[in-house]
Amino acid sequence: MTLRDPSFPAELFDREDESPDELFYRSPRMVTHIDDATIYALTQFYRDQLSIGTHVLDLMSSFVSHLPDELELGRVAGLGMNAEELAANRRLDDWVVHDLNREPVLPFADASFDAVLNAVSVQYLVDPVAVFSSILRVLRPRGVSIVAMSHRCFPSKAIRAFHSSSGPQRMEFVGRFCALAGFDDVQHIDRSPLGADPLWIVIARKAS
Repeated sequence: MTLRDPSFPAELFDREDESPDELFYRSPRMVTHIDDATIYALTQFYRDQLSIGTHVLDLMSSFVSHLPDELELGRVAGLGMNAEELAANRRLDDWVVHDLNREPVLPFADASFDAVLNAVSVQYLVDPVAVFSSILRVLRPRGVSIVAMSHRCFPSKAIRAFHSSSGPQRMEFVGRFCALAGFDDVQHIDRSPLGADPLWIVIARKAS
């Protein structure tokens, strides 16, 4: 399933390491790609955007989700590439190992979640429009997609578009992926703390 906009050159989605992702993520990596100040800023953004009882899918999750500890959410599901990392994430109620680059269709029912989060991982998707189309499907009406980006990553697995673009350009890319997938009300937000890692956020909503 490929839904890439033909106006995007195909080489923008190339990666230095095109070997199967399951090999790269076979060993757990208990690391974060943003520093403490930026983690705090992202957690505060989630605090502002999510409410009590919200059903959340943490997409491309790992051992931490950066959600506010005190916020009593509904179901918090995780989807990631390493079982050991996901099992260590105390915020997840349930989780599944799933390779979105091999199968971009999310293994969840329609209208299952109020919010789908992606923290500093969107740069690894080789067919992002297909994935965002599936995100739209699993969201409830007026559900929200929140994509957070920064400047650090696993370089060999990030697509070329993210190596060759600035923060605003990365937000433009992701905003366009959302629009092509059918989202409404796409917003670009810079929440970068002073003197810390940048935090670029794209937020988009499903129509009611």
